[in-house]
Amino acid sequence: MKAFTIQRYSKTDHLEMADVPTQIIKEDEVLVEIHSASVNQLDNKLKSGEFKMMLPYKFPLILGHDVAGIVIKVGSKVTKFKVGDEIFSRLPDFQIGAFAEYVAINENFVAPKPKNISMEEAASVPLVGLTVWQAFEKANLKKGQKVFIQAGSGGVGTFAIQLAKHLGAFVATTTSEKNFELVKDLGAGLVIDYKTQDFENMLTDYDLVLNSQDQKTLEKSIRILKPGGKVISISGPPDVDFAKKLGLNFFLKAVMFLLSFQTKKLAKKQNVDYSFLFMEANGNQLNEISKLIESGIIKPTIDKIFPFEQTNDALNYVDSGRAKGKVTIKIK
Repeated sequence: MKAFTIQRYSKTDHLEMADVPTQIIKEDEVLVEIHSASVNQLDNKLKSGEFKMMLPYKFPLILGHDVAGIVIKVGSKVTKFKVGDEIFSRLPDFQIGAFAEYVAINENFVAPKPKNISMEEAASVPLVGLTVWQAFEKANLKKGQKVFIQAGSGGVGTFAIQLAKHLGAFVATTTSEKNFELVKDLGAGLVIDYKTQDFENMLTDYDLVLNSQDQKTLEKSIRILKPGGKVISISGPPDVDFAKKLGLNFFLKAVMFLLSFQTKKLAKKQNVDYSFLFMEANGNQLNEISKLIESGIIKPTIDKIFPFEQTNDALNYVDSGRAKGKVTIKIK
């Protein structure tokens, strides 16, 4: 099969199209013919080696986490899917490999594709959808609470606004003025122009912040929370709880402690809770998300669709930070 691979960690090297063997499925796996994959900032971070200490991979490595496609073979112990099923999935971190024509996936990470959307739209959902689902579940977001979602026009932001609105929360978000209507239509109640306005001077007594930006923005976000409020960060710094969850050694736990020390100290001073979230693949949660999409509660937001041959262009476009919603790759 054809796949885009890297031979080493690098910020500047391009992915290379190569012929690689199609995976042989295990008894609890399905083989999926990939019709579409989506691109995430995580792909660029993995490519540059940002997570190499925590997530060691063997080379050549096929990047990509999100897929939508059709099951073409099932293992002997697979019970949830059959040949011909349309599915979507967030591949687990120990595997990945979406920028390819086929992939073998454990059935527990797979869910039926929503019937009312295209393959490209379905591929855009898993990583951002599961990230937001797990963040709001971790925070126990409730009706009537106030949540601040940074970068509302991005992939995570467009999904988070819709889910928070569905849960009955009031949503504030940041974006540029040209994207105001987009995020308002998704459900944002207060929109802040990050270029000309300072959200720290406009927001107070919030219950939850979903942080996806830099350290300076994170520290400002902590200060807008009410006592007992929560900030969940998907962009770092990673903390000791995350290190324990991954089963990292003492040295890496110490590194995580130092990385998050200043943030934890500020959070404690403000009497709020800080935690880092590294989303986990989960087919059952993805199935619940699929139901929300089929009911029209959540609609995928797509910026651009690139042909398979232009996978490097798709990665560069996502890395530029200009995407509104998600960027997907049409493989078949």
